[in-house]
Amino acid sequence: MATFKSWVQAARLRTLPLSFSGIIVGTAMALDAGKFDVIIFILALLTTLGFQVLSNFANDYGDGIKGTDNADRVGPKRALQSGLLTETELKNGMILTALLTLFVAVILIYVAFGTENLGYFVLFLLLGIASIAAAIKYTVGQSAYGYKAMGDLFVLLFFGLLSVAGSFFLYTQSLTPLVFLPAFTIGLLSTAVLNLNNMRDLISDKNVNKITVPVLLGAEKAKRYHAFLLSGAYATAFLYFYFSNALWWQYAPLLALIPLLGHFARVKMNKTPSLLDPELKKVALTTFFFSVLFFLVLLF
Repeated sequence: MATFKSWVQAARLRTLPLSFSGIIVGTAMALDAGKFDVIIFILALLTTLGFQVLSNFANDYGDGIKGTDNADRVGPKRALQSGLLTETELKNGMILTALLTLFVAVILIYVAFGTENLGYFVLFLLLGIASIAAAIKYTVGQSAYGYKAMGDLFVLLFFGLLSVAGSFFLYTQSLTPLVFLPAFTIGLLSTAVLNLNNMRDLISDKNVNKITVPVLLGAEKAKRYHAFLLSGAYATAFLYFYFSNALWWQYAPLLALIPLLGHFARVKMNKTPSLLDPELKKVALTTFFFSVLFFLVLLF
C-alpha cells in the first residue's frame, strides 16, 4: 500500500516553482494591461500544478516500465524504480490526476470566457487536452517523443509559449507580439533545465537507446547548446524591456539571471555528470526568481 510520502516523492514538488513561472509572467503582463482576476490566477496555478504532477507521474511510469530508470541512472531514484509505488498504483495516479486537472481546466476556461465565447472555450479545452496528452506521451508508449529528442521542443511550446501567452490570453482575450518575448525567456530556461537533466543522464540514456538532444550532440556540443538556451533567454528578456520602453529600474528582473554566468562556467568545466544535478535546481529557482521580480516590476 503506497504511503502519502511515496506519492509526494513521485510528484516531485521541487519542480513546481519552474512550472509556476510562466503563469506568473503571463499574469504580470495582463496586470500591466489593466486586466487581472484573482480566480483565474488561482485556477491557472492549480491547472499548471496538475499538469506538472501528471508529467512527473508519467515520466516515472514511462521510464520505469521501459527499464530506463535502472542502476546506472545518475539522478535521484524514482518511485517506481525504488519500489515505493507499483505500476498499477502509478498508472491509477496518472488517470486520477489527469481527470482532476481536466476538471479544474474546464472551470478555468469557463471563468475566463463564459458561454458567450464558445470558440475560445473550445480552443482552450483542446489545448488543455493536448497538454495532458503531451505530459503523458513524453515517456509513455512506443511513440514517446522524449525518446526521439523532441522533449526540448515540447517544453519550449508548453512551458514557455502556451504557459505565458496562454495565461495572458485568459485575462485579456488578446495577444500582442511583445508577449512572446518573455514567453520565449521562460521556455528557453525551462528547456535549459531539461537539457541539464539529459546531460546528467547522457550515458545511461544512450545505453537504453533513449535519444535526447545531448545523446545526439554529444557532451561538448550539448554544453554549447546550453549556452545558446541561456543567452537566448537573456536576450529575449532584455528585448521585452527595451521594446516596452522600460525605465532603467524596470530592467531589474535581468539581475535574477546573473547567477547563470557562474552556473554555465560550472557546466562548461563539468566532467562528472552527477555534479550537474544541483545545477538543475539553480536554473529552476533562477527562473522562478526572475518571474517574481518580473511580476513586482510590472505591478509597481
